[in-house]
Amino acid sequence: MSPLATALLTILGMALATYVSRAAGLLLMRRMTPGPRTERFMRAIPGAILASIIAPSALTAGPAEIIATTATALAAWRYRNLPLAMLVGVAVVFGLRQFMG
Repeated sequence: MSPLATALLTILGMALATYVSRAAGLLLMRRMTPGPRTERFMRAIPGAILASIIAPSALTAGPAEIIATTATALAAWRYRNLPLAMLVGVAVVFGLRQFMG
C-alpha cells in the first residue's frame, strides 16, 4: 500500500473513531439527567484538557513561546473569547519569532 493511501486510511480511521466516541457520549447523555456536580465537571473538562496539552510545550519552549503563552492566557482571561485568544497567541509568537530571529 502506498504511503498516501496509508495516510488517508489512518485519517479516515481517526475521524471515524472520533465521531463514534462523540456520538456515543451524546446518546448516553440523552438518557441521563446530570446533577449539578456532573455539569460543573463537564464544563471544566475542555479547559483542563487544553491546559494539559499546552503546559508541557509552554514550559520547555523558548522566550517567544513563553511570552506568547502568557499573552494568550491574558487575552483568554480578559476577553473570555477562545478564538480571539488563539489569534493573539499566534500573532505574538509569529511577531516575536520574526523579531528575535
